[in-house]
Amino acid sequence: MKIQETHSFDLTPAAAVRLQEALRARVRLSGDPGQISLVAGADASYTKGSDEIHAVVVVLRYPDLAIVERVSARAETLFPYIPGLLAFREGPALLEAFRGLQSEPDVIFFDGQGIAHPRGLGIASHMGVLLDRPTVGVAKSLLVGTAADPGPARGSTSPVRRDGETIGMAVRTKERTKPVYVSVGHRISLAQAVDLVLATTRGYRLPEPTRQAHLFANTVRRGGG
Repeated sequence: MKIQETHSFDLTPAAAVRLQEALRARVRLSGDPGQISLVAGADASYTKGSDEIHAVVVVLRYPDLAIVERVSARAETLFPYIPGLLAFREGPALLEAFRGLQSEPDVIFFDGQGIAHPRGLGIASHMGVLLDRPTVGVAKSLLVGTAADPGPARGSTSPVRRDGETIGMAVRTKERTKPVYVSVGHRISLAQAVDLVLATTRGYRLPEPTRQAHLFANTVRRGGG
């Protein structure tokens, strides 16, 4: 898979914030992924306190969600763990994993935020701009904003709002299970993102692209895969 562009990740936290603010202007909150035949999930795993990052991408066929391809990449980072600046810690390894893909996913899910982020550029949006692909953020908790608890039935939703603006959606993907928080990454609408999350969920809280990526990232970190 071709990477459209990149930038230096060797930045101070203050410089990283300035870069996020510049890249935010390039995020597209709508778009048409077209006919979807492949979806991907991306995730990274590392031992707490370690500078070694293991990033993975898992590609699944859509709509049956059979695994088509799995790739991993390892990188070392000196960028500290700072909430809101996750892309600067995990980004180099993630981009290296994407370079190893033979397939071309139509939509990519990230285990993290899209625009539901203090500066509107979570890892799903950041990577979406660099990859120039439709991306979706699927987070397990809120970073900014507030949302009422969705109804108990699978498919129930509640908007994530910040300063009067809807920046995401709390989505109940499984009954009697905590919701996930879906936000636009890049080149897709929020309604499309929510529909795809529900269409790719198979009896677990997480949609299969990010669930499979999470499982594979942990396997790779432990020396398997």
